[in-house]
Amino acid sequence: MSLRFIFTNAGRSLVIGFFLAVIGAPPVIAQTVIERLVSPGPLSEAHQEHEKTCSACHTAFDKNAQESLCLECHEEVASDVQLSKGFHGKSPDVKGAPCKACHTEHEGFTFDIANFDQAAFDHALTDYALKGGHSGVECAECHLPGKKFREAPSDCVSCHKQDEPHKGQLGTDCQSCHNVSDWTQVQFDHSTTDFPLFGKHRDATCASCHIDEVYEGLPSECVDCHKEDDVHKSSFGADCESCHEPSAWVKIAFNHQQQTGFALTGRHAAIDCAACHTGTLFEPKLKQDCISCHRKDDTHKGRNGGACADCHVTSSWTATKFDHNKNTKFALRGAHSAVACESCHLQAVTKKLPGLACIDCHRDDDPHEGGQGEKCASCHNEISWTENTRFDHDLSRFPLLGKHRDVECGACHLSKRFRDASTNCVDCHSEDDKHEGKLGKDCGLCHNPNKWSLWIFDHDVQTEFQLTGAHEGLTCESCHKTVSKDVVSQSGECIACHRADDKHRGAYGANCERCHNTSNFKSIKFP
Repeated sequence: MSLRFIFTNAGRSLVIGFFLAVIGAPPVIAQTVIERLVSPGPLSEAHQEHEKTCSACHTAFDKNAQESLCLECHEEVASDVQLSKGFHGKSPDVKGAPCKACHTEHEGFTFDIANFDQAAFDHALTDYALKGGHSGVECAECHLPGKKFREAPSDCVSCHKQDEPHKGQLGTDCQSCHNVSDWTQVQFDHSTTDFPLFGKHRDATCASCHIDEVYEGLPSECVDCHKEDDVHKSSFGADCESCHEPSAWVKIAFNHQQQTGFALTGRHAAIDCAACHTGTLFEPKLKQDCISCHRKDDTHKGRNGGACADCHVTSSWTATKFDHNKNTKFALRGAHSAVACESCHLQAVTKKLPGLACIDCHRDDDPHEGGQGEKCASCHNEISWTENTRFDHDLSRFPLLGKHRDVECGACHLSKRFRDASTNCVDCHSEDDKHEGKLGKDCGLCHNPNKWSLWIFDHDVQTEFQLTGAHEGLTCESCHKTVSKDVVSQSGECIACHRADDKHRGAYGANCERCHNTSNFKSIKFP
């Protein structure tokens, strides 16, 4: 850019004076005047309002500030750049480049600062790529005169409202059925509704069901559309799909097990529907228990309840099957397997079932008269009530140790109650008690079950009276002379045994150990 000045001497003087005046003026005024003098040219029509305000787009002596001033004014572009949206936010050639790289100013009022070639523009760089039928549409059909390109609508109904045959009944989400390749090609997943289309329904036109573009509140029952096709004249009810299929109205498919829960097996498979369904097909609703149809065939007269299928099969009423081991909580094993049903089932099974415990049936057979409790199986088995019985005496309150293991049960258990047998040694060994009861009844304090003669008793540890001196060699009966009822009780005072030896005749009291000791009664230790 060059400036050409032609001045006379007088004009030159005037300009020099003017510059001197400007230089001496305040900085802001000087800046504005200079900018106006050096302006490269008039602005375009779009920026005419800023023709006299350079600071709207420029900051003096700071070229880098121009970019931010542009974006302050063009907020929509600034938003696109920041969010990577639209042409300015997506185009790799534009994103990050300065505004002036594409938009040139000061080229005159009529200059096109956008420099936009519509024919070469790649619409994929916008938020709305042109696909299918949209790719051949003229720009002007969507971008109206006087409107910014970004203001063109992107929803289908804004452009295709005149083409919409549904009169707004299906809303504005056109792309849920239509596609951009061809507006007349319709794709809709009917399974997203409450009525998926199967079989022949797939071939039906929309208008055959949606008459007058009605889409809400339509009936979905078969009979609503096929009432004229119902050859049963409603005698089988309105549940058409229980027999018919969408593939063909005349094709019948009915799975009695899946659709009623009652499988037609054996003799039932050959029975005519009307034999059971005396009314309409579903009314009255038939009961599915055997006894409802076979009450007259029940030879048990209700004794075994109404669950006929537990024993009988559908192939033949007389063929029976019942596995007591699988169908009850009481498996029949051993002697039980040969017992007649009536031996245990004394009443109808619908009223009362026999108990599962042995004692419920064998109370009268209990020789122990309840003395061993009611857990018969702990000793007896199902093979024989009296043979091969077992009992672990070590788990009782009296384990069999030593010689006790060799003793016959009857030696201690005088009755079948068993619990009558005493656990006290003296009750069985009173005749073997050489102490004649003088040492109490707790024989186990000295003796053990291995052998009666193998005994041990530590008088110093097990009593409060230590045997010292002359006491050490005495026999038990020397001191224990009276029979003890339960616990052995013997005085530990000297006088209790040595009263006859007291030559002082009680004159010195009963505390003999003050003078005497256990080594020798005649030895005196009085100070």
